Amino acid sequence: MPQVRYFAGARAAAGGVREEAADATSVDELVNELTARHGERLAVVLKAASFLVDGLACHDRQAALPAGATVDVLPPFAGG
Repeated sequence: MPQVRYFAGARAAAGGVREEAADATSVDELVNELTARHGERLAVVLKAASFLVDGLACHDRQAALPAGATVDVLPPFAGG
């Protein structure tokens, strides 16, 4: 079961939750579960977010998540 950590606007869209467990086997499943749990506001953020799985950028959202993975949800950041 992966641990999800929210950063910046993703945390705000998740109602201030910093970290929580999720029952998902891929990032796509995770997005569906988190959208069902937290609603449309988070869904909008997740569409544009980047995901790190155990510290590495996830480019294949259908790839299996490792057991006990940590998934960081990073919304787009402004600035440069």
